[in-house]
Amino acid sequence: MVLNVPQYILYDQAGWLDSYKPLMIPSMLAGDTYFVYMLIQFMRGIPRKLEEAAKIDGCNVMQTLWYVILPMLKPSLVSCAFFQFMWASNDFMGPLIYINTVAKYPVSIFLRMSMDADVGFEWNRVLAMSLIAIIPCLTAARQFLPFG
Repeated sequence: MVLNVPQYILYDQAGWLDSYKPLMIPSMLAGDTYFVYMLIQFMRGIPRKLEEAAKIDGCNVMQTLWYVILPMLKPSLVSCAFFQFMWASNDFMGPLIYINTVAKYPVSIFLRMSMDADVGFEWNRVLAMSLIAIIPCLTAARQFLPFG
């Protein structure tokens, strides 16, 4: 919440308002502190002996990172990518702040806009839009998770 005003000013100066760039580019860079914490905790579980063995075998620091550490980080990187995709696709406040044109709103905003407590819900529309909203998440999950 504290970062919303500075980010809005930054995106306005960059000319990114009323586009999908403020929603996609920060998500692709995975600057969320949760993922940094998750990766650090995963890296703490990697034994130092593997780095020492790579050094004995003649690897420099970059080769050790690329050939030893990074292959071991694949499960946690896939988890970070999957969580970031889920959180970005379910984001409600970001599109309301950065997108001004109603036609550019994502499905999560349209889903909420279709529910009006005063008039009542058209459940067939709400459920159809919910299915449309969840299809990309299920497709992404199918790529990473083995379902029976």
